[in-house]
Order: sequence, then C-alpha cells, then structure tokens
Amino acid sequence: MTAEVTTSDSAALPMRVRSPWLFLAIGAASALVGLLPWLMTGAHMPMQNLWAFQPTDLPVVLLPFSQYAVDLIFALLIVGAAAAGIAGRALRARDIPLATALLIAGVVVPQLIATVQTAITVAGSLQDRVESTIYLAGLTGGSVFTIAVGALVTRLIVRAPRAGALLGLTVGAIAMRAWIASLIVPFGSASAGIPDALIVAQWVTPVLVGVAIAWTGINTVGRVISAVVAVVLAWVAPAAMTGIGSALGARVYVDHPAEMLDFGLGVFRSALLIPELALRPIITTVVTAAIGLGIRLLITRRDARRDV
Repeated sequence: MTAEVTTSDSAALPMRVRSPWLFLAIGAASALVGLLPWLMTGAHMPMQNLWAFQPTDLPVVLLPFSQYAVDLIFALLIVGAAAAGIAGRALRARDIPLATALLIAGVVVPQLIATVQTAITVAGSLQDRVESTIYLAGLTGGSVFTIAVGALVTRLIVRAPRAGALLGLTVGAIAMRAWIASLIVPFGSASAGIPDALIVAQWVTPVLVGVAIAWTGINTVGRVISAVVAVVLAWVAPAAMTGIGSALGARVYVDHPAEMLDFGLGVFRSALLIPELALRPIITTVVTAAIGLGIRLLITRRDARRDV
C-alpha cells in the first residue's frame, strides 16, 4: 500500500511512501551483497587444521570458517549491514513504521542462517577433540557477535542523527578493506605477487571515513566528538584486525595460547605505533575529510549567493 505525501512533508519523505515490507527484501539483498566475495569463490569449505578426514568433495559453506579468515568473516557480515543502513537512510526508512525493524531482520536472518549452516557443516568434519569444540565455538560465537554489531551499525546509519550515523559508517568503512581485498585476491587463491590493486585497498578505510566525516560535518559539538572517534577508529581498528589475524594465522602458536596472545599484541603495537604505519591512516582520513568539508563549504556559499 502506498500513501501520498503532502507538499509540506516532501523535504522529509519520498514523494510516495512504499510498503515497509520492501525493506525486508532490501535487507536480504544487502546481506547477499556482503557475502558476495566469498560466494564468488564457489564457497567451498576452507581447509581445517582439525579435520577428522579431508572430504573428497568439499561441501559448500556460506561463511569461510577458518582461523585464517576471521577478518574476512567480519567484513562479509558488516559490509552487508552497512549497505542495508545506507539504503535505508537514502529511502528514509526511519520515517516509515516498521521499516527499520524489517530492514534489520532482512539482514540478520540470512546472516544467522549462513552461520548455522556453516557451523553444522564444519562440525561434521572435525576431530572429536576439545580443541575442535573451542575452535568451532569461537568462530560461531564471533560470527553471531559480529551480526549483532552489524544490526547496531544498520540502526545507527538509518535512524541516528548524523553524529551517530558517522560511527556506523566508520565501522562499515573498516570492514570494506578486507571486503575489497577479497575481491582482488579471493580467499584461498594463490598469487605470485602482491597485486597493485591490493596495495591500494589499504587506503579504502581512511578515505571512506574521511568522506563520511565530510558528509556529517563538524558544526556541532556532537559531530566534532564523533569525527574524532571516527579518526581514532580508522587508526586503531585496522591495527587490531592485523594483530588478531596474525596471531590466529600463526600455526606455530596453536598449542601455546599465551605465546599466540603475545605475538598478536606485538603485531598490534607495531601497526599502531610505528610512525610509517600509524600516520598513514590518520593523515589520509584527516586530509580526505578536510577536502570534503571544503567542497561542502563552497557549495553552501554558492547556494547562499543564489538565494540572495
């Protein structure tokens, strides 16, 4: 059912308010877009160090459950949630009853189905050991937690004022680096060298965060605080993900969790504090935001002159 909108409301709503059930489909489509880099590989179960046996035909799993793909799982789930949020804000879902809830449900339900299907499939091939239980519980619990974070990201982008939406957009931008990298070099594929496009992918997060800050603006205290938090996240989060991925991917520390933790912390500190690594995301984010804010100011002044 649709309803006409009065002229006085036209600045706040689309010309025709669509059925809120449309947002359920938009959420599901966004979840599918998020999973795309993995589905394009064929979605066959990755190699498992705790396999009881190696299947002759690798089964299809909807998420790449592997300690080597933690950052990719995060990216697949968060990018879908952020895409749903952006679509929902563009279509003003917050002004339509039930639209936001249906949008979030459209994202969360397919992601939960993907998690359960993957967990059941992987569980059937693992050794009957305590380590297998911990491994599977960690990946499943981490995926469910990421889905919950994604639901928050979607809600922030759709319903929060711009200062709050910026935080949701920042989390989505953080996930985009691994998402784009997995399109350039699909997970599990071999590469003779590092493609140039993969080097460029490391700049995706700070550029997107800078663009989001420019969209938000810094003309209120709340927006300034949100912008500062966004810059910090653009600096800290990739370093944290690098540390976690390096620790979990170091097979030599599989039976030594304390040493694995120390190794991961060491990588995190290096990525966070070494100037050549740490300054790049900070400077790129700030410069991109400054350029965007400058363009926004010029457009505002031009429009003001036209009004005069």
